[in-house]
Amino acid sequence: MKLKYLWYRIRQFCFSAFMYLAPLRKVKVIRGAGCVYRIPEIVKKEGKKKVLIITTPGFIRRGSLEKLFQEFEKHQVKYAVFSEVLPDPTTECIEQAVSVYKKEKCEAIIGVGGGSVIDCSKALGARIARRKKQLQEMQGLLKVMKRIPDIYAVPTTAGTGSEATAGAVITDAKSHYKFTILDLCLVPRYAVLDANLTCPLPPAITAVTGMDALTHAVEAYTNCFCSPVAGRAAKDAVKLVYENLIRAYENGNDIKARENMLLASYYAGVAINNNFIGYVHAIAHGIGGLYGVTHGKANAIVMPYVLEKFGARAEKKLAKLAELVEIEGDGESEKAKNFIESVKEMNRKLGIGEKIEELKKEDFEELAKRALKEGNPTYPVPVIWEKNDFLAVMEQIV
Repeated sequence: MKLKYLWYRIRQFCFSAFMYLAPLRKVKVIRGAGCVYRIPEIVKKEGKKKVLIITTPGFIRRGSLEKLFQEFEKHQVKYAVFSEVLPDPTTECIEQAVSVYKKEKCEAIIGVGGGSVIDCSKALGARIARRKKQLQEMQGLLKVMKRIPDIYAVPTTAGTGSEATAGAVITDAKSHYKFTILDLCLVPRYAVLDANLTCPLPPAITAVTGMDALTHAVEAYTNCFCSPVAGRAAKDAVKLVYENLIRAYENGNDIKARENMLLASYYAGVAINNNFIGYVHAIAHGIGGLYGVTHGKANAIVMPYVLEKFGARAEKKLAKLAELVEIEGDGESEKAKNFIESVKEMNRKLGIGEKIEELKKEDFEELAKRALKEGNPTYPVPVIWEKNDFLAVMEQIV
């Protein structure tokens, strides 16, 4: 093993061991149809006088939050609204939210939306806690290290798991480079899992967000130094995705499938909160930042090719996942191969496909550079890659 690889593994082990502390930062989970409307009562009991609700223009335009607003008024809790969150939150967008939070003198954050909204809420919290630091200065591990305002995360898609994680992915408004802020203090105080909010999702979004959850679970499980907590959560998530994603895709009003997918997303979030993501995300983040490709779609397409390239080093764990979802095979190698094929087959059934049309060969070098910078040395992946390994994967998806 190269000396730098040994240093990577030592560093990864230390950080993974530190992430064993993640369960100490427990998220309070609220579940059930209509549970979103319990938030104002909880906020009032906790003594908060005014909150900032973070969401997207579509929720305001459709009037989806009117009943929630009424509940805040009923409980005499004041609120302000910031609804300019972009599909991939930028530093500029978050600074706008910071201005509103300060101007309105808010005391807590309610994030209602997909992963972008919840990530925006976390980044906002980090900026409020560290008023003299810019977001770029908090990039990486443990750069916040201060309590942030309470976040009530209300996911309206079942995929990112951001309601359970210590990370926020932000896009630099100028360079379009995606970066991650990772600190245990970013874990939301509450995760509000209301399946009614996910029923209106169109099939295409149901598909890519569901595959995002599967990617989280598989990467956390196959990574080195996977803790018992991460392993259990990852396996629970994989099983729930395999049993419910196609159902939710084919029938958006299948409330049980929707509830199970929200739970799968949450468990997958718990898994990566304890054992990180991997090279699938490192590649997908670059593709999303450069071309605007949906994060879940990029993950779904990239994942099987990354797993294949890991080869024998990932076979044992992939075989266990295959057994978990009743995929057969003669020995570990064949079971692992069949599991990877099942991921490709699920992509086909969900209309996701196997290629990323936006990808340009002239950008491969830049994308590999970004993936290397993100992935090494932080992610405890089964095999440590060099630039050519990333380039080989991109050749397969173009």
